Amino acid sequence: MKKDLLSAWSRRRFLQAGGGLMAASALHFGYSKSALAQAIGKALPQFTALRPAQKGVLTAAYWGAFEAIIEQGRMVGVQPVKDDPAPNALIEMAPWQVYAPNRIKTPMVRKSWLENGPGSHTELRGRDAWVPVSWDKAIDLVSDEIRRLQQTYGPSSIYAGSYGWKSTGMLHNCRALLHRLMNLAGGFLSYSGDYSTGAAQVIMSHVVGSMEVYEQQTSWPNVIEHSELVILWGCNPHTTLKNSWNVPDHVGLDGFAQLANKGTRVISIDPVYQPGAKELSAQWIAPHAYTDSALILGIAHTLLSENLHDEAFLQRYTVGFDRFRASLLGESDGVVKSADWASAVCGVEAEVIRQLAREMARKRTMIMAGWGIQRQHHGEQPHWLLVTLAAMLGQIGLPGGGFGFSYHYSSGGSPTARGGIISGISAGSAPANAPAPIPVARIADCLANPGKTINFNGRQVTYPDVKMVYVAGGNPFHHHQDTNNLLQAWRRPDTIVVQEPYWTATAKHADIVLPCTTSYERNDLEMGGDYSQLYVFPMHQCVAPQHQARNDFDIFRALAARLGVEQAFTEGKDEMLWLKSMYDNMKSQARGAGSALPPFDMFWQSNSYIRFPIPEANKQWVRFADFRAAPLLNPLGTPSGKIEIFSQRIAGMNYPDCPGLPGWLPPLEWHGGEAAKRWPLSLNTAHPALRLHSQLDNTPLREKHAVANREEILINERDAARRGIQSGDLVRAFNDRGQILVGAVVTADIRPGVVRISEGAWYDPADPAQPGALCRNGNVNCLTVDIGTSMLAQGNCGHMAQLEIEKYQGEPPPNHAHAAPPGVV
Repeated sequence: MKKDLLSAWSRRRFLQAGGGLMAASALHFGYSKSALAQAIGKALPQFTALRPAQKGVLTAAYWGAFEAIIEQGRMVGVQPVKDDPAPNALIEMAPWQVYAPNRIKTPMVRKSWLENGPGSHTELRGRDAWVPVSWDKAIDLVSDEIRRLQQTYGPSSIYAGSYGWKSTGMLHNCRALLHRLMNLAGGFLSYSGDYSTGAAQVIMSHVVGSMEVYEQQTSWPNVIEHSELVILWGCNPHTTLKNSWNVPDHVGLDGFAQLANKGTRVISIDPVYQPGAKELSAQWIAPHAYTDSALILGIAHTLLSENLHDEAFLQRYTVGFDRFRASLLGESDGVVKSADWASAVCGVEAEVIRQLAREMARKRTMIMAGWGIQRQHHGEQPHWLLVTLAAMLGQIGLPGGGFGFSYHYSSGGSPTARGGIISGISAGSAPANAPAPIPVARIADCLANPGKTINFNGRQVTYPDVKMVYVAGGNPFHHHQDTNNLLQAWRRPDTIVVQEPYWTATAKHADIVLPCTTSYERNDLEMGGDYSQLYVFPMHQCVAPQHQARNDFDIFRALAARLGVEQAFTEGKDEMLWLKSMYDNMKSQARGAGSALPPFDMFWQSNSYIRFPIPEANKQWVRFADFRAAPLLNPLGTPSGKIEIFSQRIAGMNYPDCPGLPGWLPPLEWHGGEAAKRWPLSLNTAHPALRLHSQLDNTPLREKHAVANREEILINERDAARRGIQSGDLVRAFNDRGQILVGAVVTADIRPGVVRISEGAWYDPADPAQPGALCRNGNVNCLTVDIGTSMLAQGNCGHMAQLEIEKYQGEPPPNHAHAAPPGVV
């Protein structure tokens, strides 16, 4: 009864305050924005999370929330929001993003396509002349092409996957908007999976019954309190946690800082001794590239042979360990997977492997694994084996123990708040005749081989004949493997449309380019904290759209109007009405969770953001605890309801490259294979510290990491000495797929026989007409392999390639990666 009276009193107080604030609003804001936010906070004493911006216009990006400082209509600076525990310096590039010299200023059409129609001289993509056209003309050209292809070839002829990180914001989500338009216009060919976790998300669904890689992790306060040993396996969270799919809360970075302060033992298993591992005083174990599965098997054999495994856990919570035991002991193939065997494969001393196994069994151990180890041939195996290893330790579902595959991504483990969640604009429903999606990483194979059939996770997929590719918010010439193979496949479709703010390599290889705004030139909403759902940030328009750029919603609305589906696309709402409806839906959820919020107009005009409360119980949440406590009442989503060390479902698919039991399968290229005889160095790709994939490569941040005006390459001292290479030298890295220019950084912090090049450098071929031409900026995917991880997942192999390097001789060629095409102003 007291609670009901209190709630009624709170509602009355809020309504009284709200009436006052609405009156102020009607008087053109007698309150300043800051005072308005403070007044809302006073009106809601049980909820004090509205925090006013101090100086500028509040907005957000993948690298953090911030206030944009505006002077005379221009963005001149930024400052992070006050309660960001680890502000990311990348926010300082926001003004540069708006005013970048290589902004696309007006709709453009490739000359041959404009003069001769779709399919004309596709070999000239990337080097043809460009013709500026009006927006009306551009919208007509794109809509006419969509209509022609739908009527002549059907929805399978249009690939509108538009994979990529786009830009922050729930309304101007160009991928959802593109799919919404195409579904209304008759359907399209889409994709399944992603480049980040293509192998792991598929195999984990069979092993633990969920994708796992995007699931919430045991909460950071629990890890800090209970974990005695943390294994960082193939990840560099001090770099990857700076950014987030929504807006980062940066709690993960604070979690690692607390581990360091506590002195928790950390071991980093990685061919590179990452700077973040050094900050944690982590022991460095450096296996050969692509040999993680063998190392895990050696640890597992030690646990088994020394009776350090948890037999009771395995019997109650898993299926198939008897088969795995037989494999470890060599009963099935005659090969005992001992530490000595593993050492011969992975290059880690056998005694180090045995000591690692013993320490993991003796201590409460949390295995934090990255995703790079599954972006390689047979990439399904390492994650499957890590779950098996964690099961042998028997700590899954215990405080501070088990495994987690997203501690390095978007602050997995950040305790979940209680409030509301913003739902973005819906992509709508696909029409009945829409084709089945293709695995996302097989797009070049699809374009090049219409009619080809591949195996994929228990079914068969036949590639359609794609006539049109529409890219919005993506950059295939960055994220797809074997760039030179993609370059040739990219010439097959009749029409390529790219919607983009900048002249990326993908835009340069299009037929029609539509200039869209950055997120700072439009209004939007976004959540903060991918796993915590801690914040709601307004993304206020900071400056007017530059040049002739339009926001994504308006571009697709114009196309929808030409295609006769505008009303269905907009539902009668403009930008602000869509944002209000999203907010109101979230506000209703928050009210149900006990968090009262102000009306949308007050929230928006206050230039402030929301921070939801975190229940105390959520700060000690443990992944798989319910399953461990009652496996029959809380079964996993596998056929058995348990962890499937052996999967009968996978075994029934009869895939030779992914059998029903995890193990060591030598990859197509590695130090022990045939390719290494010609190409002795193993490639380690990494996420860059000073950009997000390819985003921000065109900013002054390059000056902080580029070497010889190219992407950097880490080379071990011994490998460099053999080739006469010193730090600062320009280096040609090459194999039979391509060649790139990179700048040398010679170091002892990388295993001999391995080189590291970060992904994300914009592709800049010396001769756009010639596949295999030297990339002058260092795009690593010119060297990587474009094959599926296996018939099961068909994930990408962006983390794998054998190559050679040599000191570059002669005059360095100019780097035009960030310039507009010749002749374009």
